[in-house]
Amino acid sequence: MTNNDKRSGSVNLGRHAAECKICAHPLRDEIEHDFINWRSPAGIAKQYELTNRATVYRHAHVLGLFSKRQRNVRAALERIIEQAGEVDVTAPAVVAAIQAYSKINAAGQWVDRSEHVNLNELFERMSQEELEAYARDGALPVWFTATVSATASDGQSRQRMQLLRSVETAESPNRGPGVPAGVL
Repeated sequence: MTNNDKRSGSVNLGRHAAECKICAHPLRDEIEHDFINWRSPAGIAKQYELTNRATVYRHAHVLGLFSKRQRNVRAALERIIEQAGEVDVTAPAVVAAIQAYSKINAAGQWVDRSEHVNLNELFERMSQEELEAYARDGALPVWFTATVSATASDGQSRQRMQLLRSVETAESPNRGPGVPAGVL
């Protein structure tokens, strides 16, 4: 239990257990499970016939259940996603919950996945022959497209190839037709 889980470390666990309605409750494990899985403390108090939600909060603070609950934020998002078909929820809210869910790992940590491809470096690797073929008919070497989509195991390779095609067709007065922006 961390210091953040207990209020200033002054809670006597023996005294708490002797006075706590949840510690003495026959369904204590279920109450704690519900709390960790983001069930409303007011709903927990009502279902298990506890005095009020403060009883749930007090017990959770003393036993360090908040840190477990925070690591389990995916459970809260799952509840939102599951309810999407049963309540009036906007499509953007469901999409936002799904996006957030996909960025939270099993430890409850937010992980931003990102990928960066420097097209300039890839064009610099092209031989003179490959550059001429690209300028003539827009043909990229096999290694070029394989490199750009090499990390596309997440199903986004089609989007990357569309982006690459749009870059290929960019023209500027300082570049010849079909030379991607940012290549020179």
